[in-house]
Amino acid sequence: MASEKEFQQKVRQFGALVSELERANRAGSDLTARELVKLLMEVHGAGLERIMELIFESGREGEAMIARLGRDPIARSLLLLYSLHPDDLETRVLKALDTVGPKLRKLDYKVELVSVDDGAIQLKVRATGRPHSSAAKNVRAAIEEAIYDQAPDLSALTILGLEDENASGFVSLESLLSHPAAVHELAVAGVQAEAAK
Repeated sequence: MASEKEFQQKVRQFGALVSELERANRAGSDLTARELVKLLMEVHGAGLERIMELIFESGREGEAMIARLGRDPIARSLLLLYSLHPDDLETRVLKALDTVGPKLRKLDYKVELVSVDDGAIQLKVRATGRPHSSAAKNVRAAIEEAIYDQAPDLSALTILGLEDENASGFVSLESLLSHPAAVHELAVAGVQAEAAK
């Protein structure tokens, strides 16, 4: 069985290959490769959805197993890829904020969810004491890491209240690429957009 690190590396590779296919010329084998990826995603998605239904239908033990799958880093990535995660986006964002909360408190910051609107997340960060001006970058990085770990399928992330060069909520490409699940989600969105054409 692959370790979490190996799995994340494979997810990154998959996302990169899908992106490469999207950039490729639409003729011949490139079109065949895109269709193959689309079909593979559809078949796996349908199979996983049925597996989740069967687990859920088994009663309380099944519900507990689905919750456990949603918490497991490898299973969570797969469930998110196929839009089968048991928790909605807002619930996962709130879990991420609970996870990062203790770290932010040590830096004299607090974060709260302002809104979730069609996949766009808006957060508000505020100082709770006298934080160091250099802490804003660390706070932003900690929040982004926690959010993208739990909710790589978000469409936009805006972080209000930090007085640094990224206070607009812009997520740099470098930051995004450091979160393999987000890269993977972007690649899948590209395949799904291509399939809708």
